[in-house]
Amino acid sequence: MKKSLFAIAAVTAFAGAAQAQSSVTVYGILDVGFASGYAKNGATKTTNNLFDQSRSTSSRLGFRGTEDLGGGLSAFFTIETGLTPQGSNFSGVNNRQSFVGLRSKGMGAVSIGNQYTVEHNAIVATDPGASNNVTGSIIRPAGPVTDSGQGTLSNAYVVQSTNMIIANSDTFAGFRGNAMYVSNGTDTTQSASGTTNATNGGNTNYSGWGLSADYTWKKLYVTAAYQSFKNVNDNGVQTLTAAQIAAGASAGVTGATLPNTTDNGTYVGATYDFGVLKAFAGWIDRKVTSNVASNNYLKRTGQQIGVRSFITPKIEGWASGGNGRYDAFGPTSPTANFVAWQLGSNYYLSKRTNLYGIYGVTQTSSTSATSASAASQFAVGVRHTF
Repeated sequence: MKKSLFAIAAVTAFAGAAQAQSSVTVYGILDVGFASGYAKNGATKTTNNLFDQSRSTSSRLGFRGTEDLGGGLSAFFTIETGLTPQGSNFSGVNNRQSFVGLRSKGMGAVSIGNQYTVEHNAIVATDPGASNNVTGSIIRPAGPVTDSGQGTLSNAYVVQSTNMIIANSDTFAGFRGNAMYVSNGTDTTQSASGTTNATNGGNTNYSGWGLSADYTWKKLYVTAAYQSFKNVNDNGVQTLTAAQIAAGASAGVTGATLPNTTDNGTYVGATYDFGVLKAFAGWIDRKVTSNVASNNYLKRTGQQIGVRSFITPKIEGWASGGNGRYDAFGPTSPTANFVAWQLGSNYYLSKRTNLYGIYGVTQTSSTSATSASAASQFAVGVRHTF
């Protein structure tokens, strides 16, 4: 009897230990409120007022897990989907992240799947507005309020990619390095003339790579990132059109998914915590170039400074401002200057729930192909994290 009880106790203890080796965390953000804004392009002006969502932080639902494999090695995963709480039946659910990886204590981690780019991670760490979705940011520009709910980013950089492997080192003497590689290629054999499903054949490849590094010294944090994506489509000679270049100068570089282009992005940012407030600075550059006509390109460069501080233990505020320039060479060759600024505040009802208010403005000069444009927007809402 005693042996049986001992055996049961041993099995129970072993099962408990095995269970303790792995864990899964459910997390998420729900952000809803009201937004009002206008966008003006030449004589055309659009104004919107609506109950909105995801202006302070994009709403999401995620699952994050780890398992101890022993010997300092562990496995981990993340599955994160975007949510549109103002949408009908949660319409618009999207895959934000889905990846699996291995981590070695004292070395670093490697993960494969749909992930954020090295440039995005560097920007999130040094953005005074905490990557909100209100217009007025140079580094992370957001479109004016729309009736679809969430503003469209004007693509100052590539945020994430599928088919990606990322390696992150541990921190050594304040330094940490990160590298990513993207591979998604197809080689199609040309079909005979007149056959079913005939194609022009050739390669359709999307590839990319990136490197970033950051350094922390006391209250100073510095980061830099570079990434390059190539979209190749040999099924015909395709290049940036005059309309695409003109649109790039007025609304932001939008050539990430255009065929036969190389998309290069660079970011350098820093923060310094003075105790009373935290100061931010960032510089960003993106250039999308045609692979079949290198003198056709879209380019966006900008710089921004900002501050963020707790005014009281429950009230937090921030401000940012900057300027930049769009350049393009090719048909119509438009060039435009732009400025943007933003003010925001959080009132924390608890550790997980806060009220927010954000106001931002952007202005873009006229070009040879487009009229001057401007936009302003304010958003108020409540955000709950879990």
